[in-house]
Amino acid sequence: MLISIVTVAFNSEKTIGRTIESVLNQTYPDIEYLIIDGASKDNTVPVAKSYEERFREKGYTFRIISEPDKGIYDAMNKGIRNASGEIVGIINSDDWYEPNIVDTVAKTYEKTGFDMFYADLNLVKDNGMIIVKHSRKDRFPSSRHWNHPTTFITKKCYDEVGVFRCEGIYDDFDLMLRIRRANRKVVIHNEVLANFRTGGISTKKSIKQCIGRCKTKYRCYRNNGYSRLYMIECIAMEFAKLILS
Repeated sequence: MLISIVTVAFNSEKTIGRTIESVLNQTYPDIEYLIIDGASKDNTVPVAKSYEERFREKGYTFRIISEPDKGIYDAMNKGIRNASGEIVGIINSDDWYEPNIVDTVAKTYEKTGFDMFYADLNLVKDNGMIIVKHSRKDRFPSSRHWNHPTTFITKKCYDEVGVFRCEGIYDDFDLMLRIRRANRKVVIHNEVLANFRTGGISTKKSIKQCIGRCKTKYRCYRNNGYSRLYMIECIAMEFAKLILS
């Protein structure tokens, strides 16, 4: 079974090498890897191209698409549209996989036939400190125990539920809510399978940015038919990020 992995990048020359290496070092034999670059002005594309021979030697399909886009989720949608695999994972150019993630995803799919899979995650701070963010399916949906860098979704599920709406920073969370509301099969694996470098746009620290994220996240809940009481969840999560950062 072919599994596709998408990496979205823009001016990522300093970090994308580690991301690419983590895909190259997978133990699973049948992988398609797509890098969707937003017409970077630095050496992101040359760095990516330097790995072409190594991917060819391993037998992995490797493609780079570099052109302007309308933002990160537009680029992710482009990757999903171009993916040929039965299952699609997305790992951003600041983050990296553990070597066994794709093999684990494939074996889990064979056993369960999931629509959506996710697992535990390492949060890696600039000072090297690591915090494990565990996964579980909460009775009341939240981003507290869901980890997008470990998420794999079947192409069929994307075709039927839809891709990212390109409405804001929490488009990935909105998609997760839509999948849950559609009663799709969600499977969780309690093992650290990816690493997320903190400090990106979703972890910015100012009060103004926290308020903006609260509003955006709350809109995701309301768009998917959830109660106004979820505003409490949005405020608690965003200000917890502010304090802990």
